[in-house]
Amino acid sequence: MCGIVGVSHHKQAAQMAFLGLYALQHRGEEAAGIVSYDGKDTHVLKKAGLAVDEFEEADISRLKGHVAIAHTRYSTTGSSHSKNIQPILVTHRKKPIAVAHNGNLTNTEELYTRLENDGSIFQTSMDSEIFVHLLAKTPNGNLSQWLVNVLEQVKGSYSIVLLVEDTLIGARDPHGFRPLCLGKLGDGYILASESCAFDLMKAEFIREIAPGEVVVIKGNKIESAFMPSAKSTKRASCIFENIYFARPDSQIFDDNVYQVRKRLGVQLAKEFPVNKADFVMGIPDSGNYAALGYAQQLNLPFEIGMIRNHYIGRTFIQPSQFLREFRVRVKLNPIRELIKGKVVVVVEDSIVRGTTSKNRIDEIREAGAKEIHMRISCPPIISPCFYGIDFPSTKELIAHNKTVQEIADFIKVDSLGYLSLEGMTSVMKDNGFCTACFTGHYPVAVPTNTDKLKLE
Repeated sequence: MCGIVGVSHHKQAAQMAFLGLYALQHRGEEAAGIVSYDGKDTHVLKKAGLAVDEFEEADISRLKGHVAIAHTRYSTTGSSHSKNIQPILVTHRKKPIAVAHNGNLTNTEELYTRLENDGSIFQTSMDSEIFVHLLAKTPNGNLSQWLVNVLEQVKGSYSIVLLVEDTLIGARDPHGFRPLCLGKLGDGYILASESCAFDLMKAEFIREIAPGEVVVIKGNKIESAFMPSAKSTKRASCIFENIYFARPDSQIFDDNVYQVRKRLGVQLAKEFPVNKADFVMGIPDSGNYAALGYAQQLNLPFEIGMIRNHYIGRTFIQPSQFLREFRVRVKLNPIRELIKGKVVVVVEDSIVRGTTSKNRIDEIREAGAKEIHMRISCPPIISPCFYGIDFPSTKELIAHNKTVQEIADFIKVDSLGYLSLEGMTSVMKDNGFCTACFTGHYPVAVPTNTDKLKLE
């Protein structure tokens, strides 16, 4: 997950980068950082916590320069430690290089071993640091070719932005797992994980960076190059970005996230209708959009049956189970007067461990619901993710170990229906998606010695 931003050729580059972080805060709540360059010196601001809470205006104003990159962190590889806050900043041949990475590399151990045997000393526990070591050890000349040569050595998922002196570089892996968008602001350019960041900056969305593409932006000039492997690599964009993770007002993977989620709900209603329900409700916020599509398809009332406490962040991306469970308890509150005595269809975007869903259903049941029929706008999640979404080990994934009926019994619903794999992919404009978490078929080989695959 994580959110990345790059700003070029703007007199307030750091301020624009901060606005980008604000818009992308949903992609990571652990820490944030900004690096800018003023033609002579780099300026760095890194803090744990939310960018909007921890970054003071005075701190941001000290980040001088017309180019900046920024990162908001959610850890999948590497611990929640201050040394792991990005962007990573190094000096190589008297040139500052800063890197911000969204994704997860799958050949990390192989690269660690090779680089350490060649003399590299790692300062963090993140796979993202591998990029700077490869940059240092790869012959450089033309910037785009330099980065292409580096990226051809790594496997897995990555969308990255780099600052090399006064040049901004963006790149996306050949499979296109993670989103990365290009925008224009005045005479300069913006790179961001999602297009919603451009709206806050009042920048113009131009297009998405293509899988395997490297863009080099110096001032108001932009050049593009492609990794040779991109020609023979099948696209595998993360479908879970559209289901849950991206903001609904973003344009990613050639589609609008809000519209995708409504279409998922429509298809879910076709596959698992409940025609005699009193109303349909979603689990806020991400479940609301599919619930709206479900209700419209069946001509049922759509109600906001639970109210969200907006001072609580996203429980899914909390780094510990304790914090997840605490936030689950205080995040949502059912409207008892609406629910009491009613037959309710509850639409949720996914079930991962099952504990959160069980707690939600318990609350709706305690509010007096007569019947609860739960519908999920994606298939059962049976396999962990190795490409940047922190789905846990197989032993923690409830659908890996239980049938649909067993899950329904555990959650205590009157019926449970998951959207089919075919139904999910049928509503997408492009079929070039990674569905490994639903199928166990990984488009890029994953480590076989990982704890995520252990059942005991």
